[in-house]
Amino acid sequence: MYISLINFTASNFFKMNKISCCFLVLIFVATFGSTTECCILPELVPVTKDQERIIKNLKPRTEVLVEGSIFTVSYNEVLQQPNWIRYDVRSIEKLVDRDGMVFYEVDTIITSDNEDYYSNPWDKGHLAPAAAFTDSYDNLYATFSFLNCTLQKDQLNRGEWAELETQIREWADQLGTLNIEIVLEFNETATTLPTGATIPVGYWKNIQFPDDTKRCFYFPNEDTTANWTEYEISCNG
Repeated sequence: MYISLINFTASNFFKMNKISCCFLVLIFVATFGSTTECCILPELVPVTKDQERIIKNLKPRTEVLVEGSIFTVSYNEVLQQPNWIRYDVRSIEKLVDRDGMVFYEVDTIITSDNEDYYSNPWDKGHLAPAAAFTDSYDNLYATFSFLNCTLQKDQLNRGEWAELETQIREWADQLGTLNIEIVLEFNETATTLPTGATIPVGYWKNIQFPDDTKRCFYFPNEDTTANWTEYEISCNG
């Protein structure tokens, strides 16, 4: 075992997924007492933030409930995507722009990160949309948490999904505050990227109006083929 371990180089370590790397480090610590006593570790690349968080938590959680300033989210560390998110869309005056804002990680929760969205057709899709929270810098900045980010097909994110978001803001201007819930769908066909995050199969978007009526929509996470109105479904189904 010692001979085989000493030949384990940084390139080998780098090819492993995040969780496997962390478990290997845990084995080293249990065997040698500390990482400094293991002769191979100086050859390894430093652990990433994700790896540190996995070590601390030992096991990724299927649900972490976070009540933020503008949304409440059930986050799945195994999938590195939200389970669901809830937020309100209000009639607001735009006071700030998103220029220069980028998505940021949360130290205590294992989320997706920039690597999951690199050089592929998946956008960093806001669930609670940035355009609905431009009434203050703090509110807008809160939308850029990776807790609020999903692997969303680029054409969907920039097309009919965005069109429905615009319509929801118009309804809020006309009718008052709307309560929004988005539930992400995952099943056995969902793909997990080599970088660790799992791509949702689709999204349910449920809208509650001030008079307690509801409208519900379902979008497969793929290129859209119709107007957003064609994705409306029964709220009782």
